[in-house]
Amino acid sequence: MTPPQLCHGPTSPASPASAPSRAATPEPANAVTARAARQGRSGGDGWLFLSEALRAFRLTGAVAPSGVELVNALAVPATSRPDRPLSVLEVGAGTGAVTRRLVRVLRAGDRLHVVEPNPRFAQRLRTDEELSRRGAELGLRLSTCRVQDLPGCGPPATGDDGRDGNEDKDGDGGREGGGPRAVAERYDVIVSGLPFTNFEPAEVRRVLDLYLRLLVPGGELTYFGYLGTSAARLLTSGPRQGSRHRAVLRLLRRFEEDYGLGSRVVWRNVPPARAHLLRAPGGGRTATDAAPEDAGAVGAGP
Repeated sequence: MTPPQLCHGPTSPASPASAPSRAATPEPANAVTARAARQGRSGGDGWLFLSEALRAFRLTGAVAPSGVELVNALAVPATSRPDRPLSVLEVGAGTGAVTRRLVRVLRAGDRLHVVEPNPRFAQRLRTDEELSRRGAELGLRLSTCRVQDLPGCGPPATGDDGRDGNEDKDGDGGREGGGPRAVAERYDVIVSGLPFTNFEPAEVRRVLDLYLRLLVPGGELTYFGYLGTSAARLLTSGPRQGSRHRAVLRLLRRFEEDYGLGSRVVWRNVPPARAHLLRAPGGGRTATDAAPEDAGAVGAGP
């Protein structure tokens, strides 16, 4: 697989089917091998996630990948959709738990752009077989940079500094051969895995404003955060960190009041999380047509 093309080959994963009881029919050897490979991959992802959390918790924000129910909640805008191609941006993909869900539910002709600043996580995504199988038909791209660096970050970085090779090194303002710098792409859906409560309030405000600019009118955003973080901060941090954390929560609450469609608590996650679904102003309902109670199955908040 060659960077910057993350994936090749249009092979859609088979839909799960309800099988008869397996008591009378032994599981085929190839199925056992495939299941063991999936379990081994999951275990490897867990260790990678934990090691990166210990190395840089502020940017990782968790000690384990998101569980199945939280993953499904975050991907809802891509599963209830209009009858047209979708453009989806995932920010902070980690080891790819949500990314793999997205490639299963998106259709040929849709576009998926994944932004992951951690080069070790990005390398994991580049070598993921499931992403490779469907990458070409989904126009899958991986950018190893911060979302704040869009649109200047494009294909995956070849170095280990977490940035793409698209910086304006020649000082021409991003112009090449007289052409203007590429403008930011607009998206129908943004799925954010950023640990907002680890950031400064001004940084969170910039990212949220950026999400609104990147979404098409009526586009939808999901994000998540863990329950009980305020109490944990009081026990483990000083007054300054507690004050910063509360300021971020107030900012997010106002954002959710202005744009929120609903939320859902996902108890079966480590740790439990709250998922939020929000919609950018303008336009019609683009990705989902859910009522607030349905929308609870979508995003997550701090």
